[in-house]
Amino acid sequence: MSDTIFTKIIAREIPADILFEDEQCLAFSDINPQAPVHFLVIPKKPIATINDIAEEDEAVVGHLHRIAAQICADKGVAEQGYRVVMNCNEYGGQTVYHIHLHVLAGKPMGWPPYQEKLKTA
Repeated sequence: MSDTIFTKIIAREIPADILFEDEQCLAFSDINPQAPVHFLVIPKKPIATINDIAEEDEAVVGHLHRIAAQICADKGVAEQGYRVVMNCNEYGGQTVYHIHLHVLAGKPMGWPPYQEKLKTA
């Protein structure tokens, strides 16, 4: 796997507003927030897509969710509610090929969360 913006953030080659860090993951504010609260939680291990999550990665993926909930509680939005999204590949909206949770909160979320986008050949 090649370096991504996330591996560069982990290595501190690119600055980020870090909200949490431990040996398994890093959480930081999204640079283009789509809600009043919008942060990412990423594993330090580079895993390209959801399709690449191996059995040995199950614990870290669960850890990402627990940290997302903890940060939401710390920010006072857990009881109000929040959305957690992990995109997979092009049609799923993935642009950085290092799995990551988008955590959005601070406003009511609608469903469906997107407008139809038709890809033209």
